[in-house]
Amino acid sequence: MKAAAKFQAHGDGSLSREMLDSYVRNGFLVLADFWSAETCQRVMERAEHLAETVDRPEQSAAFSTTSRVQDSDSYFKDSGGRIAVFFEEGMGDQDGRAVNKLGHAMHDLDPVFEQVSRDPRLAQVCHDLAIADPGLVQSMVIFKRPHVGGEVTAHQDSTFLHTTPTSVVGLWFALEDATVQNGCLYAVPGAHEQGLKQRYHYSGEALVMDDLRDGEESWELSQAVPLEASAGSLVILHGLLPHFSGANTSAKSRMAYTLHVIDQKAKWSDDNWLRRAEDMPVRGF
Repeated sequence: MKAAAKFQAHGDGSLSREMLDSYVRNGFLVLADFWSAETCQRVMERAEHLAETVDRPEQSAAFSTTSRVQDSDSYFKDSGGRIAVFFEEGMGDQDGRAVNKLGHAMHDLDPVFEQVSRDPRLAQVCHDLAIADPGLVQSMVIFKRPHVGGEVTAHQDSTFLHTTPTSVVGLWFALEDATVQNGCLYAVPGAHEQGLKQRYHYSGEALVMDDLRDGEESWELSQAVPLEASAGSLVILHGLLPHFSGANTSAKSRMAYTLHVIDQKAKWSDDNWLRRAEDMPVRGF
């Protein structure tokens, strides 16, 4: 299986012509050493603290991309403007090993995550990607605990964070080494040019997934390549790029932080699942 190309991150966050050409061609870009080991450690320690201390419902909230158990959960629906903790389906919160993720507004509500999310170097990345008016809409920590970290099925970020025209970009940080063995990302190079395949949105008060494929297959997942990334790497993902990760069956954890950015010059779809209160507007860098 062909390995994805990797580049060394520039100290100021700027993207070279070679980097941009690779991103345009593939729909992803892997930049090594964007964050230091110290930054990764600080973010992980803060994530573990939040996972233990944030408010949660009496019945533990589960998250799964296979069963979509969270679709009818008010705790999930309200998490666009708060910090919420979610657990692997069927495991509850009695064991810290069972944490699936944190979401979805750490970048606005927690000082550690706000600092790393509003790094001027990320503003430079967005500038070089021609995002005219960046808005930070969603942040997540994906824990991928050893032996229990659940799979993330193939999806496009624009399915969930829809704008017209498409503008969302995923900024995915490897807080620990992400390998084939512990559930690294996979992506289908070039498949971001095949259009949007699904829309996840509100219909009334219900969350639904619309199929936009017209009978066509979604993607050739057999063509996916592993985006292995050492700790501190930044993986940039086009909003229409199909990507996924397997379950972590190894003894090594694979924690990652994801920040999603839209262009506020584009029209945000009002029926998007992610909602924020009027007194918590989307902000940039």
